[in-house]
Amino acid sequence: MDDLDTRFADCLHFATHRRRPGEPFEPAIVNTTIYALPGEPQGQYQYARWANPTWTALEDVLGLLEDAETLIFPSGMAAAAAVLYSQLGPGDQVLLPSDGYYTVRTAADKFLAPIGVRVRTCPTAAVEREALDGVKLVWVETPSNPGLDLADLRAVAQRARAAGALLVVDNTTMTPIGQRPLDLGADAVVSSDTKAVNGHSDALFGHVASRNAALMAGVRDWRRICGAIPGAFETWLVQRGLDTLEVRFARMCDNAQHLAERLAQHPKVRAVRYPGLASHPAHALARSQMRRFGALIGLTLASADAAERFIDGCQYVRPATSFGGVHSSAERRARWGEAVDPGYVRFSVGCEPAGTLWRDVERALAAVPG
Repeated sequence: MDDLDTRFADCLHFATHRRRPGEPFEPAIVNTTIYALPGEPQGQYQYARWANPTWTALEDVLGLLEDAETLIFPSGMAAAAAVLYSQLGPGDQVLLPSDGYYTVRTAADKFLAPIGVRVRTCPTAAVEREALDGVKLVWVETPSNPGLDLADLRAVAQRARAAGALLVVDNTTMTPIGQRPLDLGADAVVSSDTKAVNGHSDALFGHVASRNAALMAGVRDWRRICGAIPGAFETWLVQRGLDTLEVRFARMCDNAQHLAERLAQHPKVRAVRYPGLASHPAHALARSQMRRFGALIGLTLASADAAERFIDGCQYVRPATSFGGVHSSAERRARWGEAVDPGYVRFSVGCEPAGTLWRDVERALAAVPG
């Protein structure tokens, strides 16, 4: 039996044997700013910026799934900021992916560089060969967003450890179901749970997980002092979404493989990037370190106009940014200034029936210029 399957079943039934007769299985939404606190401060819950029972319920389950201490945040970028700003200071050096999620680089340039943190970048596919002398923290996103390049996490972890650097992996695209960076040697994982972990496109959220107690102490202090805290209702929504993560992610990955194989043969499609295709330059690496190949496909059409017509022509694809929801969505990433082909479409494959979704995509492609 797969250990992760057992772990996810344990997540689903985390409350089953922890409830007395008459108690609800589902966590309560605790909307409070204060707790009873007579005398000297004591107990787990003292002030609402520090802890909340609804947070605890989700952190316990996510921690079980990640097999590591986990802290939650009101967005993926809040989680990223908590790691970057708690671990880096003046004189430190950070290595970021030049082709990963651009807001991480923007945050580093606007707020870390001015306080004396040296910011370096390199492509995701080259990070395992990049010199790490003097680097305090290596940030990797694999597959990269939006280009879907891969980094060898085992190799990078070994090199980072030898250089005395921390390795932090943005695992948003894969979730703990699809890829296990901590098991491959990473020091911490960051995830935008706005995406597949929640899965319903109705809550901004994020988390940090690590087996490094000192790192997590710094992240916890950052959250507590700076106030980057989630709301109780959003936390409850993500807890609800997490219950179906395994089945949703399996359907999304199956659908993505189905579509990627057909898109690769379509005459209107100039290129397809998907780790599950043998044509992907790092397909062998994907097979060795990823449990699934993910729900994101990159396809390149003839022009920006062709890409926009394709997206607009799909009945079952939402024209939206973000990804990982139960509904398929797509966008032309060059519109954000990303260094991709003008006709490059990031396609987030959802949970629609695969045959129906493919017929919709095929019909929309037939109407665009070649």
